[in-house]
Amino acid sequence: MPAVSALELERRRFRRRQTSRSILVSLVSTVVFAVVIAVVLQNSPGWQVTQQTFFNPEYFWASFPAVLEGLWLNIRVLVVSVIGVAVVATLVASLRSLRGAVFFPVRVLAAAYTDLFRGVPFIIVLYLVGFGIPALGFNSRPIDAAVLGTVALVLSYSAYVSEVLRAGIEAVHPSQRLAARSLGFSYNQTLRLVVLPQALRKVAPALMNDFVSMQKDVGLISVLGAVDAIRSAQNLTAISYNYTPYVVAGLLFVLLSWPFIRITDWITARQRRREQQGAVV
Repeated sequence: MPAVSALELERRRFRRRQTSRSILVSLVSTVVFAVVIAVVLQNSPGWQVTQQTFFNPEYFWASFPAVLEGLWLNIRVLVVSVIGVAVVATLVASLRSLRGAVFFPVRVLAAAYTDLFRGVPFIIVLYLVGFGIPALGFNSRPIDAAVLGTVALVLSYSAYVSEVLRAGIEAVHPSQRLAARSLGFSYNQTLRLVVLPQALRKVAPALMNDFVSMQKDVGLISVLGAVDAIRSAQNLTAISYNYTPYVVAGLLFVLLSWPFIRITDWITARQRRREQQGAVV
């Protein structure tokens, strides 16, 4: 490993000083901003009514167990949806990446699927799946709303994720495919062992952002009647005419999303550091 020059060491010390200064300025500005917002809110004419309606501690702790129980349904739906999206999106991305004129109809169908479900708002997909599938009458027994919501999530988010995966696949240099095929790998082996691992590393931040977005949209299954965190908050609000349960549900969703948001930022920063690495001066 080459020795680090004095110039490079000075640059590193300067960057550390700048980082410490930036952290200090950020902390001071955040505290000042929080104090200003608190003063403005507390001195506003309707703060007392707003506080009792949306931030009532009594209703907060009274509604917390029911909303938390509903969140467990959201988590189960999210886990199943993530698995379904991973399978369907990978399949669609692979179909759109097929070469050769003989696969043109398959590529057209895959493109039509992604264009359709990326263009239709998710709430409409929920209504079409949640009320359209039961109306077909294939099943004599009612289908659980959580199952229908999971199907809608998989259909919508597979279209988004498949395009992200396809972008990652296309970003892998063609020489990687050629090298793998020259070693005797089949097309499937090349895609599974060579192309997809590199593609996933390139689009990992975008995939994590889609996952965070899916966490929020899981709450929309309440429109189909599923008793999740949002529906539980709605039922409690209808009884008490107090909107604090919605705040409880919102905070729980933030707590659910926060670890994955931080992981996304960490992956993005690590990837940026790798791309910006160069020779020391």
